[in-house]
Amino acid sequence: MIYLDNAATTALHESVLERMMPYFGVDFGNPGSVHAAGRTALHAVMNARATVAECLGCTPRQIVFTSGGTEADNQALATGAEFGRRAHRMRMVASSIEHPAVLRALDYWEAQGFVITLVNPDETGVVSARAIEAVLDGDVCLVSVMSANNETGVLQPVAEIAQAAHAAGSLFHTDAVQAAGHVRLDAEALGVDMLSISAHKFHGPKGVGALVCRTREGAESIVYGGGQERGRRSGTENVPGIVGLAAALEEACETVEENATRVRGLRDRLEEQLEQIEGAYVVGKAAPRVPGISNVCFEGLDHQVLIPLLDARGVCASAGSACSAGAVKTSHVLRAMGVSESLAKGAVRFSFSVDTTQEDGDAAAAAMHEIAMSLKR
Repeated sequence: MIYLDNAATTALHESVLERMMPYFGVDFGNPGSVHAAGRTALHAVMNARATVAECLGCTPRQIVFTSGGTEADNQALATGAEFGRRAHRMRMVASSIEHPAVLRALDYWEAQGFVITLVNPDETGVVSARAIEAVLDGDVCLVSVMSANNETGVLQPVAEIAQAAHAAGSLFHTDAVQAAGHVRLDAEALGVDMLSISAHKFHGPKGVGALVCRTREGAESIVYGGGQERGRRSGTENVPGIVGLAAALEEACETVEENATRVRGLRDRLEEQLEQIEGAYVVGKAAPRVPGISNVCFEGLDHQVLIPLLDARGVCASAGSACSAGAVKTSHVLRAMGVSESLAKGAVRFSFSVDTTQEDGDAAAAAMHEIAMSLKR
C-alpha cells in the first residue's frame, strides 16, 4: 500500500505507542483519584501538559485537552461567543475555507443570533490580513482563520490577522490542526488567543487533541460534568491518549525543520511528475504551504473516478477533507479560490509524512499517469 493521505490521518509511531502502553495496563489509574494509582496518572497528564505547552509556546495552564480538533474548534468558538455576549458583540468573522469543524459550528452560532461573515481567499489560497481587516468593526467578538488549509496546505498570515483582530477588540482563534508538528508554532509569538490541534495529524493517537486558550477568562466549557481540566472540560482524562499526543508532538517538534525539508522535496518531486500530465494544475503552488500537502487538479477528469482507480492500484489519496463522513463532493475551498468547476471536479489531494519514501511518490505518479492516459483515450 502506498499511503499518501496523511492529511486525513497519520500512522501511530511505535515510539509513541510505547510511551502510551503503561497507561493501558499497569498504570491504569484515574487522575482524579487521590491514591497512589491516581497520582501516577495525574503526574502523567501534568507532564504531558508541560510538554505540549513548551512545544506550542504557551503555559501549561493554558492547555485544555479535548477529544480532537473538532471539539477544540467548537470550544474555541463557544469561548468567542461567550465573550461576545458579555461584551455585546454579536458578529463572528472567519475565512470561507475553514474546516467543517469551524463552518458548521458557525452555523450553530448563527442560529443563536450571531451574525457570521465569511471572507474569501485570493486565487493563491491566502486570506490576507487586509481582507479580514476590511470587515472588522466594534461588533466582532471572534475572528477564526486556520493556520494551514487542510485541502491545499496553504499557510495563512496568522500573526498579521491576529494583530488586526486585536486592534478591533476581537478575540482570535486559529485551527492549527494541519500545521502542528509540521511547522514551528508559538502561540505567544503569533499573538493568538486560541489554537486547536489534533494528535493523529502528527503520528499520535486518534481521539485526542488540545485547545490552547490564552484568554483572561479561560476556555468556555462545552462538556459538563465532574469539572476536570480545571472546570474547562469535564470527563475522565484520556491518559494514554494525552501521553501519546505529547510524545508525538515532542518528537515532531524536535525534528520539524529537518522533516519539513525532506517531505517538501518529496512533494515537489511528485508535483513535477504530475504536471507532465496534460491539464494538470497544482493548487496554491504560488503561496507558502505546509511541506506535506499537494492538491492537484486534472482538467476534464473526475475525482469520483480517480480516487477509486488510484485505490485499485494501491495508492491511498483523497479528494479533500476526509472529515465529512465519507462524503466526496466538489471542494468549497477550491470554489472560494475561484478554481473552475471543470478543474475542481478533478482535484486529488496527495499528502506526505516523515514515513513517505521517494519510491512511494514515484509509484503514485506512475499510477496517475497510467490512469490519465486510459481515461483520455
